[in-house]
Amino acid sequence: MELTNKAAYLRGLMDGLDIDENSKEGKVFKAMADLLKEMAETIEDLAVEVDETVELVDTLDQDLGDVEEIVYDLDDDDDEDDDFEDCEYECVCPTCGDTIMLDESIVEEGSIDCPNCGEKLEFDFDEEEDEEE
Repeated sequence: MELTNKAAYLRGLMDGLDIDENSKEGKVFKAMADLLKEMAETIEDLAVEVDETVELVDTLDQDLGDVEEIVYDLDDDDDEDDDFEDCEYECVCPTCGDTIMLDESIVEEGSIDCPNCGEKLEFDFDEEEDEEE
């Protein structure tokens, strides 16, 4: 039974008892019955709004999940090292020990500042080229 139906049932019981609404007790019972009716209606209205809000939040959550998959490419679990796909070299900073992934263009520049400690790291491949020749 819904709350409004229960409140109406109690009001009907009061009417069936022929309680004088002008007596002290009658005024209290009438006020309580009116209050119960208003509370029941408000609670039912809130329950409907909560259901609508939950449905909207679920829809937004699904849509956000779709956007996250598109933007962050979350469903591509086959390669955990996506951040380092273009990296061809790995360098360890002698000062802080941080491992830095480098691509060909950074190595060709000849140097880079360590993103962790700021130490200037220089790359010289002339010796390797001489050994290959």
